[in-house]
Amino acid sequence: MYQTDFAAVANYFDELILAEIRKNNQAALGELYKTHYPMAAHLVCSNSGTEQEAKDVFQDAIIAFYERAQQADFVLTCKIKTYLYAVCRRLWLKRLAEKRRFDVTIAEGDVFEGLEDEIGEVLESEISFERMQLSLQALGEPCRSIIEDFYIRDFSMDLIREKFGYTSADNAKNQKYKCLQRLKKLFFEDHRKEK
Repeated sequence: MYQTDFAAVANYFDELILAEIRKNNQAALGELYKTHYPMAAHLVCSNSGTEQEAKDVFQDAIIAFYERAQQADFVLTCKIKTYLYAVCRRLWLKRLAEKRRFDVTIAEGDVFEGLEDEIGEVLESEISFERMQLSLQALGEPCRSIIEDFYIRDFSMDLIREKFGYTSADNAKNQKYKCLQRLKKLFFEDHRKEK
């Protein structure tokens, strides 16, 4: 149950990042760098590349993702992490070929740890994301904002207390807990209806 909740929150986070990138939000791009660069560094550096080459490849992947995200017909059908990994892998293979480093190959099955399972679960994750999004919308205010502020925007309980006028951070935390329980109930009721 926890993994389903985590996957739904992770997918919601990806959709939020994509929406912010479409608005040219530089902080969203910074979040992509912080979150996903280690994956690119591992891929490149463990396959005859340098840290600088990893940075270059990742920069090109981010630019490709940014440009694609600006297109009206673009629909994210996998996690951002999966998309960026695929672009980085393709770019790195191309650079290896250009440098004539043919002795180094990245096998088709050689993926970043945990990524293979993730790719296989994309469809299930998308369905869970849609359910979570509907449940979050059905939750209403102020719960929706509290959950988004805490889990997506990484607000502290003191900031949430101040924003919503609670008398203490503990009261805000209790309210967040109640909201999360309501969200879980909505999510799993909707899930049971579809079975």
